[in-house]
Amino acid sequence: MALPRLRTVAVVAGAALLTRRALRRRIARSPLWPMPALPEPISGHSRRRATAIRRLTVTERTAVADGVVQLRLEGPALPRWQPGAHLDLVLPSGLVRQYSLCGDPDDPGTYTVATRLVADGRGGSREVHEQLREGQEIEVRGPRNRFPLVEADKYVFVAGGIGITPILPMLRALAARGADWRLVYGGRSRGSMPFLDEIEKLGAEGGRVTVVAQDEAGHPDAAAVLAGIAPGTAVYCCGPEPLMDAVTAVLPEGCTLHLERFSAAATARPADSGAFEVELHRTGRIVQVAAGQSVLAAVREELPHVAYSCEQGFCGTCQQRVLEGEIDHRDELLTDDERGDSMLICVSRCRGGRLVLDL
Repeated sequence: MALPRLRTVAVVAGAALLTRRALRRRIARSPLWPMPALPEPISGHSRRRATAIRRLTVTERTAVADGVVQLRLEGPALPRWQPGAHLDLVLPSGLVRQYSLCGDPDDPGTYTVATRLVADGRGGSREVHEQLREGQEIEVRGPRNRFPLVEADKYVFVAGGIGITPILPMLRALAARGADWRLVYGGRSRGSMPFLDEIEKLGAEGGRVTVVAQDEAGHPDAAAVLAGIAPGTAVYCCGPEPLMDAVTAVLPEGCTLHLERFSAAATARPADSGAFEVELHRTGRIVQVAAGQSVLAAVREELPHVAYSCEQGFCGTCQQRVLEGEIDHRDELLTDDERGDSMLICVSRCRGGRLVLDL
């Protein structure tokens, strides 16, 4: 009698094991099981950009200029990046701020960023300077790149102050391959300009680098910088808004302009549209967006963990996929391709009465 009983127990146990394995596979395909699995969202989990949150350790903190600190962040299996990319730093307070990667893309396991203390800013730089120390862990997202180094016959770079950070890896890459480039680097004083010694060494041959310290020579003359450059030249500019406006105004015909903003352009925004509703597709909730209220503010009342940072339409942190509805784009960042199916919910609105977001 014992043998048949043992056989029965073994069969039942085997069937239970197979059932558990099948159930795990089914749940993995759809965490909302028994509801049907939904396709992977772009919002917060984009295949087009690295959005996973990682915890990195601050292994080195260095003053690289007056009011500028450089952080070396280390962690396992870090995604590779290209010159022009930036990281989202999730600061201890919860603020999210973007900082350009200024280290070596071929240095595995390490990201390097630098930030200037802005006394009258929104608090992010002060938090970096006063609270982040060696040995501390910090959450990051990215890297992402909206300022890529394109192929061109020649390059002209115009950097102002901390605007040198996304440009520095580009200069290293171009110098290594013997490309034709030159840089005009401006700042309040030589002591306030990070990485100045390295940059002057990179451009020592051929006089590629012109340093314009405000306390010595005033501001860079954008018209003089761009005078006579050949068609096909790629012009890169990063720095204060007046500098980028000046370069934009005098860009020669046949040249391409690439800008990296640290703040929203000082242009008037269109008046807010009226109220409309937003459906959150993954939860089925309906959110009412009042006239004068941002989509971000309304959505965060239901989903408080939706990521955001600048609230001015230039950083891209709050980009969400739009499944239905006509978008009233008011950002300064998205490409024409991205505008077809996504929006920055901190500033953009709806041209009709309803939007459906992939949230």
